[in-house]
Amino acid sequence: MQNTEKTTMSKTHLLEKFHYCPLCGSPRFEVNDFKSKRCLDCGFVYYFNPAGAVVALIVNDRGELLVGTRGEQPAKGTLDLIGGFADCGETAEQAMCREIKEETGMNVSESQLRYLFSRPNTYLYSGLVVHTMDLFYLCRVSSSAHIVAHDDVASCRWTPLAELHPDQFGLDSIREGVIQYLKLVEEGLTI
Repeated sequence: MQNTEKTTMSKTHLLEKFHYCPLCGSPRFEVNDFKSKRCLDCGFVYYFNPAGAVVALIVNDRGELLVGTRGEQPAKGTLDLIGGFADCGETAEQAMCREIKEETGMNVSESQLRYLFSRPNTYLYSGLVVHTMDLFYLCRVSSSAHIVAHDDVASCRWTPLAELHPDQFGLDSIREGVIQYLKLVEEGLTI
């Protein structure tokens, strides 16, 4: 599978868009390996590492999960979880609190977050495939929390775990994360 991943990456790799060294401007900016390019003139190596992203598994006191509907591409109209990209200089926990506020209007503190697991992902943005590392956090809130869909979320609703259908989630990482979360709950994860 690793060879397949590298082959797939090379077909859609963002580095294919970089033709000149960003340091010296040389056109001799060549592929170094599947995740980097090297300038043959100045020696600068640019690594294409995944962007950090955060995903919230927000659970209320009735054990329901907050599920959103995507308001933007990719996968517009499919189910999603609250989350997004971390900003430069932000911790993953700060990014998670900010994304929850931006997308739902809820104020949560870092003490309400519990890191669970991570998943690699690809995200189509502006016609390019961006590789991400999605960090999933469990966040417990009151069921009376006032939620208003904002930003790129079209709508939000509380969903009992028994009514979740992972195949309705449009992004691979999110779908796989929901499946992994449901297995953890089945194995006794306390929420």
